[in-house]
Amino acid sequence: MIPTPHIDLEDQNLIAKTVLMPGDPLRAKYIADNFLTKVVQINNVRNMWGFTGYYGKKKVTVMGSGMGMPSIGIYSYELFNFYGVENIIRIGSCGAYSEDLNLYDVVLVEQAFSESSYAKTMGVSSRKILPANKTLNNKIKKAAEKLNIPLHPSIVHSSDVFYRLNFEEYKLIHEKYGANAVEMESFALFANAKALKKRAACLLTVSDSLVTHEATTSQERQEAFTKMMEVALNSI
Repeated sequence: MIPTPHIDLEDQNLIAKTVLMPGDPLRAKYIADNFLTKVVQINNVRNMWGFTGYYGKKKVTVMGSGMGMPSIGIYSYELFNFYGVENIIRIGSCGAYSEDLNLYDVVLVEQAFSESSYAKTMGVSSRKILPANKTLNNKIKKAAEKLNIPLHPSIVHSSDVFYRLNFEEYKLIHEKYGANAVEMESFALFANAKALKKRAACLLTVSDSLVTHEATTSQERQEAFTKMMEVALNSI
């Protein structure tokens, strides 16, 4: 096994079949430090930290994806295609488009809408909406039920633009496509899974609201989204 340009690891056995993928590499480190045992660091290229350890008896890898579809597109493709990963569960943050979502609510992505050309460029779909894997989503739902943690199954908007000049445009996207929240990665992750015949899912915690203008701090986004982390870990 030759290390890929972005994951400097020769032994693919050091990466679990299931990877949890937060955007922030510091969140990956937080999960490894606080939830896993027998932890081994498996990547530090560009400070995109990755760790493999055990949650109970289950082997799991947690690794940052960076921000945006090109970034998660690179890392998820290398994990799927070169390191034998079968399942990737993104665990990220999102902004609420709906007044029905509050700060810290946990969103389970059922479909991702995007204006992005990522899936079309990959040659897998010209559709604007891609689904999460139903098998993974069902496992996530069962884990959440056992933990008594409410989930909000939703369509989300995967946007290429964080600072949208027409701020009010989110209302049109919410109404037309039924998107209840916005993030920047899941559409590309779902496209890669489709292209490579793998499985992908996405759990999100509401970090801010475009409706109420409430927001969490960067420290809270790194360390306070523990419900989402516990659901993902218990779904493995």
